[in-house]
Amino acid sequence: MVEVVVSRREILMYERLKLISEIAPIRERIKAFERKYGMTLEEFEEHLKKDEERFEEWDDYIEWRAYVEKLKELEKRLREIEHAQRVRVA
Repeated sequence: MVEVVVSRREILMYERLKLISEIAPIRERIKAFERKYGMTLEEFEEHLKKDEERFEEWDDYIEWRAYVEKLKELEKRLREIEHAQRVRVA
């Protein structure tokens, strides 16, 4: 039987890198929507309220909003890992 020793730092680094690898493509998708419409999500929401309904825009809005919410969730988790005082392996 081989014993593997993993440090707290290594676990945190692994989790941090895993999150960063998830965050990067989500940020790119958000930037793609910002480039496509030339505005932020908040500005786009205002645009949708003022303009006639376009299905493609609403589809993009739903996807864009989901990416923004997922990004917030992942960034929160990343901050938690970066400031973790205790690590417990389950």
